[in-house]
Amino acid sequence: MVDIWCGMSYSAPYMEHKMSGRTTPLPVRRAQRSLAESIAAWRKLRGLTQAQLAERAGVSRGVVRRIEATDGGVSVENLLRVLRSLGIQDLLTEALDPLASDVGRLRSEEELPRRVRPRRLTGDG
Repeated sequence: MVDIWCGMSYSAPYMEHKMSGRTTPLPVRRAQRSLAESIAAWRKLRGLTQAQLAERAGVSRGVVRRIEATDGGVSVENLLRVLRSLGIQDLLTEALDPLASDVGRLRSEEELPRRVRPRRLTGDG
């Protein structure tokens, strides 16, 4: 058997797409791009290099690069570490507060269920 080496390299998003068999929905890709651009802008406003931000966040430079390049594969914890190091973690947690939305305020008096079960899709009893 002969091993053949190919000098081509593929980007992480391409390989992730090919390996997962799923495509990322366009709205999700747009949100990734917007988030990446905002994080890069905050980093630059703070006068930090990717390496400096990574050191402050306690993550590798590759994590910061993947966040800013929308390569994916970054854990929520590492994303929050980076946001915390930029001083903007609270912006995300505030944005996700259910009581900050109209629906959340309207339903704030309701008791949340401990467990959500799937709804029946048919009228069969």
